[in-house]
Amino acid sequence: MSEWKYDSRYPGIDDLRNKAKRRIPRFAFEYLDGGCNEDVNLDRNTRELRQVQLIPQYLLKHTQSDMRTELFGHMYDAPFGIAPVGLQGLMWPKASEILAKSAFDHNIPFILSTVTTMSIEEASEITEGRAWFQLYHPAEDKLRDDIIRRAEAAECPVLVLLCDVPTFGFRPRDIRNGLAMPPKMSLSNILQIMGCPNWALRTLISGQPNFETLKPYMPKGLDLKQLGMFMNQTFSGRLNEEKIAPIRDMWKGKIVLKGVASEEDAERAVKLGLDGIIVSNHGGRQLDAGQSTIKPLQSIAKKYGNQIKVMMDSGIRSGPDIARTLATGAEFTFLGRTFMYSVAALGSKGGNHAISILKTQLQQVMEQVCCEKVGDFAKHLE
Repeated sequence: MSEWKYDSRYPGIDDLRNKAKRRIPRFAFEYLDGGCNEDVNLDRNTRELRQVQLIPQYLLKHTQSDMRTELFGHMYDAPFGIAPVGLQGLMWPKASEILAKSAFDHNIPFILSTVTTMSIEEASEITEGRAWFQLYHPAEDKLRDDIIRRAEAAECPVLVLLCDVPTFGFRPRDIRNGLAMPPKMSLSNILQIMGCPNWALRTLISGQPNFETLKPYMPKGLDLKQLGMFMNQTFSGRLNEEKIAPIRDMWKGKIVLKGVASEEDAERAVKLGLDGIIVSNHGGRQLDAGQSTIKPLQSIAKKYGNQIKVMMDSGIRSGPDIARTLATGAEFTFLGRTFMYSVAALGSKGGNHAISILKTQLQQVMEQVCCEKVGDFAKHLE
């Protein structure tokens, strides 16, 4: 484990979250940290995941633990990747670029969101064509086809279709904060920025964050109300088989459906000939009355795991959480907030720090329970 270096002052994800909270404006932190409505499902995600218990076997012969994982023809160095997160550059300047570079250096997947602050083309350049792209489904076929052609030209190996945003989540904090791109300059927000001089200086140097992938299609200077109208008019979040089928015909690479939370949707993904699903509830940011992600994962993996790649995000924060998720049936995992806490806390060092912590923690769990390959975690599920 000596090859993986991290800042020992911040050995836990809670340490990073606390530092991030002090270091960035409240409106940015609350966008990152919050769920929807009353945060019920946000809290449920991690709480119910951590009820999963593993059984150690101490007297078995054990030589080494190898966390390398093959996925879609590529051997990754760990069974986790960086989930798509919107507005990354708002939370820390150049956060998308930092995380893409760290993912490439550590040989793990990075998923670029349609609504984050780095373009498809730049993500491809940083990762040498290995970044995945998550598509918010456009309302117009012409825009859909243009974005997909850009992703294809950028050599993205995997297209991730988002299915859990038929409507945008009701998020009281963001409404109170007047969240927009750039942020609304209310007196409260100005005072918050003044209290975070490092964030303010870095943002000044880097320039105001924008939806870089969408920039060619957007009017300039949208306020919160106009931004909401643009997003509602531009994107048709509710997917169905008729909308997915032409994408399957057009896209030559792998396609993953993200936001699956039921056996019924998993079955539809299989019938559509998709390559993978990510069991997800958008980090608890869409349906407060829904299940945690770990609840449907086990039955979905058991029923469809031999027909389609089953992965999971939402609620995963640490190496032990990754182990719990793999033991429950996922072949791969993705984390969002963990990486953003780390970048907001440590800036350019945050991506490498978070990946190093997760690798170290996961390696420790594997050795503790006597698990030689990540695919063996299911043998240790209580």
